[in-house]
Amino acid sequence: MTKDTYDLLEKYMLSCMGDSAHDKEHVYRVLYNALEIAGSEKNVDLDILICACLLHDIGRKEQFENPKLCHAQVGGDKAYAFLTAHGFSEEFSDRVRDCIKTHRFRREAPPQSTEAKILFDADKIDVAGAIGIARTLVYRGTVGEPLYSLNPDGTVSDGENDSQPSFFREYKYKLEKIYSGFMTERGREIAEKRRQNAVNFYSSLLDEVKSSYENGIENLRSCIESS
Repeated sequence: MTKDTYDLLEKYMLSCMGDSAHDKEHVYRVLYNALEIAGSEKNVDLDILICACLLHDIGRKEQFENPKLCHAQVGGDKAYAFLTAHGFSEEFSDRVRDCIKTHRFRREAPPQSTEAKILFDADKIDVAGAIGIARTLVYRGTVGEPLYSLNPDGTVSDGENDSQPSFFREYKYKLEKIYSGFMTERGREIAEKRRQNAVNFYSSLLDEVKSSYENGIENLRSCIESS
């Protein structure tokens, strides 16, 4: 890829960024993760991979404004339109679109190409470990969600069976479980190195919050009863 081509793609990516949890630095980390993984894979088209990494989140604004939209679907179509309008071949543009559309894979459309699998893992790595915790807290704070919720008896819930959104619920529902399902061996290795950082943060935060409530409720009760 030439410097001019990279600059063109980067400039378009930067014009689409707005979400603080999915900002340009997230995009760069995904790109760098992808290049690290690519070094352990065979027959990787680096031009496709770099382009897909740079543009993988350009549909975030549309999804944020309308949660019914899928940013991967929107982003893939936007990337295809941009690339074909700037002289890239339809084949190249379609392969990039496919990588972007499948990077948010749940079940119905798994990544197929090597480049798509690498992008999937590279993006997933950025939800692992301490950086995944930090990004989740930033995003959850932006949309006004609390750190935790309380059980009916007033104790702090660990998030396991919560129905209401919170950081603890997101950790138990998503962050704790992301370490399975990686599609490349190198991606799995990188994520595993980060896992304990996330476990330690969640466990420490839960312990601190619970102890505040347990001690505080007893202290408050004694103050009220003695007054």
